[in-house]
Amino acid sequence: MRCSSIPSVLLFASSVAAQAENIYTATATSDVAQAAATAKTLSPVSHVKGKAFDRIAIIWLENTDYDMAIGDPNLAWLAERGIVLSGYHSVTHPSQPNYIASIAGDYFGMQHDDFNQADKNVSTVIDLLEDKGISWGEYQEDMPYSGFEGFEYVNQQNGKNDYVRKHNPAINYNSVASKIDRLAVIKNLTMFYKDLENETLPQWMFITPNMTSDGHDSDITTAGAWTRNFVEPLLNDKRFMQNTLVLITFDENETYTIQNRVLGILIGDAVPQHLVGTTDDSYYTHYSEIATVEANWDLHTLGRFDVGANVFKLVADKTGDKLRQWSGKVELPSMYFNSSYAGPFNEDGGNHRYPGPNLSKVGPSGRTVLPSIEKAWRGNPAPVYYTPDLETPDGQHPPTGYEPVV
Repeated sequence: MRCSSIPSVLLFASSVAAQAENIYTATATSDVAQAAATAKTLSPVSHVKGKAFDRIAIIWLENTDYDMAIGDPNLAWLAERGIVLSGYHSVTHPSQPNYIASIAGDYFGMQHDDFNQADKNVSTVIDLLEDKGISWGEYQEDMPYSGFEGFEYVNQQNGKNDYVRKHNPAINYNSVASKIDRLAVIKNLTMFYKDLENETLPQWMFITPNMTSDGHDSDITTAGAWTRNFVEPLLNDKRFMQNTLVLITFDENETYTIQNRVLGILIGDAVPQHLVGTTDDSYYTHYSEIATVEANWDLHTLGRFDVGANVFKLVADKTGDKLRQWSGKVELPSMYFNSSYAGPFNEDGGNHRYPGPNLSKVGPSGRTVLPSIEKAWRGNPAPVYYTPDLETPDGQHPPTGYEPVV
């Protein structure tokens, strides 16, 4: 289901526990105050040991070409203290499809930043984490209250659209938004510091700066300064650095006429000392974020593009996952990842069916699909285009049956 209009009033479901999506969308001052007064906030804690890290914090910045990003002095300072991922690629344009792909293993044809809702039977990395009892959470700068589902929220002092739904990956999935306890761990960034103080940070977290801090409505200088100011104090904070891996990356590049390659930086006390200041030029995508988490905690898979994605090398070295080089029929330099193939969220036409997860094949790791996913999709006639291969499609080289309408 895709919704192109934004609800303007609070919509109360008959059963909040069963259907929470679209309850918390209103942005009028009085509605926000009412919802904020009763919004549920949770900070679940777990201590599941990983093979390479015990906690991961993922920070996304906005719309910057690789060379411009690595040239920023503050990001360069962080890179010197970690690992540069020089072969990291986004999967399409614009912003939102990259965000939703990073937790679900596909962007389902999306090529816009509209208000979207993925059906409840579309699983995400959150299902994989919860299956193994691993705590998770999102921290969204300038989000008005926990579990807010609205399209955007303007800064009450300067009128800027500082929080936007399109940069909040989990909220786009009704498998998340339909459950109050899941909404309760999608919180304002101020709650990060409260959880840090109380030592109640989750083991998996996605951190989104606002539209100024991330460079979207400003520039790379602003984004680099924000990122260093946020990360640097944490590097020596034992409440945070508990075998912690931090990934700093970008949703997409800015120049659509070149390959959609972005900077990635791995930093934190989970980075082995001998790798500090090095560069890893392996081929990675946003799907590698999911594959790396799966490998680290020996999770099941989603059966989508996460299955074939490369695991970050510092993790693969400890899990036994093998890194592969791009070897598709189309050579990597000819893959630009700048346009989307057809799918249920594509407004330009083509096949609008959700593709089904691949239930019959495991990837090179041998990890299997989450049993609840297999149960939900077994016997579904939906077409399947996922393989265990490293190579992923784009709009110019789409999956069979999902060609864009020209």
